Amino acid sequence: MLDVLIKNANIIDGTGKPTYKGSIGISGGKLVMADGSEEATAIIDASGKYVSPGWIDAHSHGDLILGSEDAHLFKTTQGVTTELTGQCGLSMAPVMPENLAAVQNMLSMGTTWFPDDMKNWSSFARFLEYADQQKLTANAKMYIGHSSLRIAVMGMANRPATDAELDRMKGILREAMEDGAAGFSTGLIYTPSCYAEEKEIIELAKVIAPFNGIYASHMRNESDKIVEAVEETINVGRQAGVLVDISHHKMLGKPNWGKQKQTLALMHKARDEGIPVICDQYPYTCNMTTLNACMPPWYFANGFHAMTDQLKDKDFRAKLKAEMEDPATPYDNYYLNAGGWGGVYVYSASKTPEAEGHFITEYADSIGKDPWEAFFDMCVANNCETGGVYSSMCDEDVCEIIRDPYCIVGSDGLTRSWKEKGHPRASGTFPHVITYFVKEKKILTLEEAVNKMTGRTAEYLRIKNKGLIKEGYDADLVIFDYDKLQDTATYSNSNSITEGIDSVYVNGVLVYKDKQFTGAAPGKMLRHNA
Repeated sequence: MLDVLIKNANIIDGTGKPTYKGSIGISGGKLVMADGSEEATAIIDASGKYVSPGWIDAHSHGDLILGSEDAHLFKTTQGVTTELTGQCGLSMAPVMPENLAAVQNMLSMGTTWFPDDMKNWSSFARFLEYADQQKLTANAKMYIGHSSLRIAVMGMANRPATDAELDRMKGILREAMEDGAAGFSTGLIYTPSCYAEEKEIIELAKVIAPFNGIYASHMRNESDKIVEAVEETINVGRQAGVLVDISHHKMLGKPNWGKQKQTLALMHKARDEGIPVICDQYPYTCNMTTLNACMPPWYFANGFHAMTDQLKDKDFRAKLKAEMEDPATPYDNYYLNAGGWGGVYVYSASKTPEAEGHFITEYADSIGKDPWEAFFDMCVANNCETGGVYSSMCDEDVCEIIRDPYCIVGSDGLTRSWKEKGHPRASGTFPHVITYFVKEKKILTLEEAVNKMTGRTAEYLRIKNKGLIKEGYDADLVIFDYDKLQDTATYSNSNSITEGIDSVYVNGVLVYKDKQFTGAAPGKMLRHNA
């Protein structure tokens, strides 16, 4: 007797092979390849519907809101059943009590609250004790973030790590890998990760190699110096002997459009040399992060509060403006990448809510200020805790990258709160892959798109027993109506429920049906190599 029998379905098995009609069974949380005649506790007629493996988010910041209602809304309503968290050097562990305030200040870009238990997460094992108790509607694996690791050991110091500090970081990372971390991530445009030299990254990446760990990197540059940044990232994989995932691969700023031809060629050349390199991508032409990312990162060495105080000074503002307007200033300049303030959209500024939902030029006009003054004043009012969306990419580049066989799908969604404005990728990435690349652009087949969200992701990121509709695999499934499938999230209404998703199963348990949660929370924290 099966627990569930799904009959008459159009089955997309996650391999990329053509869709076929058939039946699928669930028994004890595992998939059974059924013929439709079996007895079952629940029988579902999926005539006219498609069934695929649960969608896997290759790039998630979900550890920042783990187990919350917001987490359920952002992931489950778009069909995500497994997420790879701890990205861009930002992870909720490890934490040392003496530097708790600093790490929470950094992580506030992705969450509005922190658990009281966080002060005890000096090890990944201790974090997992907490995480295992949370109500999860999706499975999660977690990288150890470089910024979090660095803050735990040396605070926000703007300098290379000493040998003793590096040894301590390596020890903490090694213990985390022993306890099941997926690998190591960097965010090399963010403080304090950006303060590290390449040799520090290589030495830390070497720690994860014996554990078959993955190095995921938000590179030092995704615009003018992107080719050099890809070369550095690949070199980490070469020197450390690890798999490399180039995070949210994109070309920022019009002068750099088209450079993916060079970066993808570098990826393929590295793979020919035996260096496993992949990339992930979200299907949008705007990127998103904090608004303080517009400003040179070296000014944040003493934290947001110190930078806020500096921004009150007229002379400092003039100096900063000159640096930000100068393409030669050595950082990944999001202001220039977006073509100026007319391409920078404010999604989060809690102390100046009148700015939210507007480009900075629009906001400045509405309050009768120069855009630079409006920006600096907003940063001061919000203690530099603001979020922005940047108009910096083009369709042609996005489409060429997703077609690459070594590209998979990740949302990179900052999911602070369902009630806040943000980027539509947070609630709509996975259905948007289908509506954008399959329905609109017609550059992928439905099977190819699903493969990049399931089977290929599980293969590349070493997620066992997931990503395929196959006998004995975990019963993570999405049932959807292809004709009705539509992401409804937009830049003006960023958090919105996807249309056309009928049901979501996680580990064999129904968690979501007809836009309603069932109350079940069968998601698990996955241990790498378990």
